[in-house]
Amino acid sequence: MQKKSLSYLVLVLLHVVIGLVIFVAPFLSKIYALLIPVLGLSIVIRNQNKNNEVIFVSAYLVGAEVFLRMTGGNFNNEYVKFLVIFFMIIGMFYSNFSMRSFLYVVFLFLLIPGALVVSSVEDVNFDIKKAIVFNLSGSLCLAIASIYMYKKRLLFSQLQNVLLALGMPIISTVIYLFLYNPSVKDVVTGTQSNFETSGGFGPNQVSTILGLGMFIFFSQLILFSKSKKEIIINFGILVFVSYRAIATFSRGGVITGVLMIFFFFLMLFSFSNNRGKRKILLVFLFAGILGAGIFSYTSLQTNGMIEKRYANQDGRGREKKDRLGGREAVIDTDLKLFLDNPVLGIGVGMGKENRKETLGQAVAAHNEISRLLSEHGLFGIFSFLILLLVPFTLYINNRQHLYFFSFFLFWLLTINHAALRIAAPAFVYALCLLSIQIKIPEKTEDAIN
Repeated sequence: MQKKSLSYLVLVLLHVVIGLVIFVAPFLSKIYALLIPVLGLSIVIRNQNKNNEVIFVSAYLVGAEVFLRMTGGNFNNEYVKFLVIFFMIIGMFYSNFSMRSFLYVVFLFLLIPGALVVSSVEDVNFDIKKAIVFNLSGSLCLAIASIYMYKKRLLFSQLQNVLLALGMPIISTVIYLFLYNPSVKDVVTGTQSNFETSGGFGPNQVSTILGLGMFIFFSQLILFSKSKKEIIINFGILVFVSYRAIATFSRGGVITGVLMIFFFFLMLFSFSNNRGKRKILLVFLFAGILGAGIFSYTSLQTNGMIEKRYANQDGRGREKKDRLGGREAVIDTDLKLFLDNPVLGIGVGMGKENRKETLGQAVAAHNEISRLLSEHGLFGIFSFLILLLVPFTLYINNRQHLYFFSFFLFWLLTINHAALRIAAPAFVYALCLLSIQIKIPEKTEDAIN
């Protein structure tokens, strides 16, 4: 147990150092971005993917994506998505895949008409290839990851290790955020999303990955902290990640993380006996007090601005007209475009072009569902129904997947405020499809029962 605790501490410290070193020498971010797939591929080939190593490598890449993008390590915006696709295909070569996952092939085929429609556009100023890659890379990543992970068997403890692989680079991210902006109080002047507290990168994406980090380290704290040292480590990480997530002033990722934790509690509660339920209620109370404490501290650091942000007010306390940061107008145009082009849609990427005329600026859709409607028409509806329904058909015989609803909720909520800009929602969606068996260590079992 001491060795395990030490190795976990070493991993945490290693990623603290990575965040520190890349802040001091940003050019090392590109080397880091190259080392991950190179070392990951060597591990996969050496072990011939016998333990689904491609899932762990992909998880690490997904966790590192926002960090790489904010530090200039990404070679392009789709770098991590294509690497995840690459590793999933390598995994299929070694471990095969279920033929029952064909519905995700159907999902991809349903997106083709929208790509064909946009291919007929003759506007010389419109980059068709760029539009297709930007809008469909996330869907392709989701489909390929889903095909590989469909009914793949993992122990619950192995699934938690997948989450830790995803969570470790998030530690580097928050270290970098702290170094980039040590004093939140000094840079907060209003209630808008804050690039300074987000490492100079998009607050929406930073909030999304940190919200996922909240869930990862909360679950690690509750179920897999087997010593006082690990409890202290995970508690500290959870508090730090939560504080920096709230400080981005981007609400989507934080609210999603909180709801993931809530549904995790519901799943634990349903699996527990009376004694276990009493313990879970106490932990739930503790989590509520902790959350209130972190939010209150953030409020002090932001001079009350964060409270106004969540109350949908501006810096002077006046109610804002829109509740979703202008996304209502984008969704509204998408729905109108769908009604005008209900069968084939207007074509991949054309929603952004259309908004040049209707809104006066080329705004990309933040909502993947409305984008599917406007750009793919009825084909988009059918493709979304596949994504919505297939996981539940598996869950009927996969009730030991304690994280199922949390994962599904992360995907569904994230694509509503951040689309598929980063690989996280696509990858986490695929995790819903794993066949999970609980084999709980003694101490964890006692905690639940």
